[in-house]
Amino acid sequence: MRRFRYLLNVQSSACNQAWIDALDMDRINNARAISQKFGLPDQLARVLAARDVDESEAVAFINPTLRILMPNPKKITDVDCAAERLVKAIINREKIAIFGDYDVDGACSAALLARFLHCFGIIVKIYIPDRIIEGYGPNEQAMKGLVQEGASLIITVDCGANSPDAVRAARLAGADVIVLDHHQMENIHEEAVALVNPNRPDDFSEQGHLCAAGVVFITLTWVNRLLREKKWRGTLPDLLSMLDLVALATICDVVPLQGVNRAFVVKGLQVARSMHNPGIAALTKVAHIGEPLNSFHLGFLLGPRINAGGRIGNQALGAYLLSCNDRDEADRIAQELDRLNKERQEMEMTQLVQAESYLDSIYQEKTIPSSFVIAHKEWHPGIIGILAARLKERFFCPVLVIALKEDGSGIGSGRSISGINLGVLVREAVTLNLLEKGGGHSMAAGFTIQSEKIEAFREWLEGKVSLMVSQLRAEKSLSIDGFLSASGANKDLFDMIEKAGPFGSGNAIPVFVFPSHRLVNLYEVGKGHLRLIISNIEGKKLQGIAFGAVGTPLGQFLFENIGKTIHLAGNLSLNHWRGNISPQLRVIDAAAVV
Repeated sequence: MRRFRYLLNVQSSACNQAWIDALDMDRINNARAISQKFGLPDQLARVLAARDVDESEAVAFINPTLRILMPNPKKITDVDCAAERLVKAIINREKIAIFGDYDVDGACSAALLARFLHCFGIIVKIYIPDRIIEGYGPNEQAMKGLVQEGASLIITVDCGANSPDAVRAARLAGADVIVLDHHQMENIHEEAVALVNPNRPDDFSEQGHLCAAGVVFITLTWVNRLLREKKWRGTLPDLLSMLDLVALATICDVVPLQGVNRAFVVKGLQVARSMHNPGIAALTKVAHIGEPLNSFHLGFLLGPRINAGGRIGNQALGAYLLSCNDRDEADRIAQELDRLNKERQEMEMTQLVQAESYLDSIYQEKTIPSSFVIAHKEWHPGIIGILAARLKERFFCPVLVIALKEDGSGIGSGRSISGINLGVLVREAVTLNLLEKGGGHSMAAGFTIQSEKIEAFREWLEGKVSLMVSQLRAEKSLSIDGFLSASGANKDLFDMIEKAGPFGSGNAIPVFVFPSHRLVNLYEVGKGHLRLIISNIEGKKLQGIAFGAVGTPLGQFLFENIGKTIHLAGNLSLNHWRGNISPQLRVIDAAAVV
């Protein structure tokens, strides 16, 4: 069992958490070994050791390659069946339809598959269901409609694993169905000619960390191989040039950055920076990104704009944008998604205030529960996932938000905390008939429910997670990778730390403490962000930004300590402004000097 030690004796910070050294003695020794053996700087060695990268793995970890990390596609159940059926469709030039989900992963998966098939001159129809009217996943009416339009093969991406009735409807109507999915599932249906899902119970590939776009990419590599074996005379698609879509989906779906996912993001970002995809180029322009694309841009600037179409606009806009080759058309779609994203942000602010006020009125003098299941008739189904994410951060527990419809049914979306697998819980609730249908993965899930069952579901969920959440709350802490100073924070240091990336789920962005720095200046910028300047004892200054801190305990603490010496914790980043590049600190916590 690891023994933690408090850093700077911070046991309760502005964000009410202890600051813990990420390295115990075993990790410290490992960091020294990595630094000495490979000549790596101490800060990078500490970051690697904190992520349990062994000395023998260090070089491979900072240089992730597809050649080493790419899994054997045939080890994923049904990949060979799916590839054989796709090859047949390509050779016979069949009419193919793609049925995708309305989030970023679904849009990227659909676009990746469409771009691949376009290389063979096959024009596909992309169908994305309406979030409000049709809900998540394939439905019988839509699947029958695609067959009636002439599709002999339907490929579901980022959905379908838990939709046997809809797949059966397509089969009976005369089409084959291939399912390419990654969501949790208990029961395996045999309605599809191939059900590729590394999270199906009988799959032992150990690739359950893949997002749907990753599953699609790996399947298509096998399609290319089969076509080569069959002596295909034409040029085969360059799948490596499409890795920007896989990287975007991997980051935005918050799947663990382990195994091949790391190589997908590293290589995909290199492709994305070339602006080869007109859709990504157009999104980068409307988001006013004036620097090389990184994981932060994908997750927080491009992803939300793609999602905006599925949340409150045309649900297929994201897939259309990412599969589009006309740059003028891509610009038009990107501008529409940018407009929808701004509208979504306004709706989110209004509904978040409603949700927080409602919860404050109920739990003002009561013990905060270990989970929240809340419902409202005025909440937009496209916003509830974001509400769940915001509330999860505030209360540090699983939160499920339901948008009620006039007929008494509800569309729900949930977000979880590390340590609570929400996808498994939602699937269990479906089997218990508490939910009508639902699915997801460890950190996020979607579902449908009847209003009369909400209270029973709320009580059941609380009973399932109460002990786990209590323990996680008691252990809540901020893991610190090391100490830095305004004097040592520079671009060279940032570039060095980035070698341990890409950062995201399963490979957290390094957190550094800037001890005993004076908060020189603080002012609000944008919508709720705080810009600050700190300086060390030598007077060396460093800029910082605290995103969304206004109105939070962190923001209040910073305002109360202007001009004082405090400890700050955050991530080192670069600020690109008018051609100048300067280091800055993304502040995520702060504490008093004691």
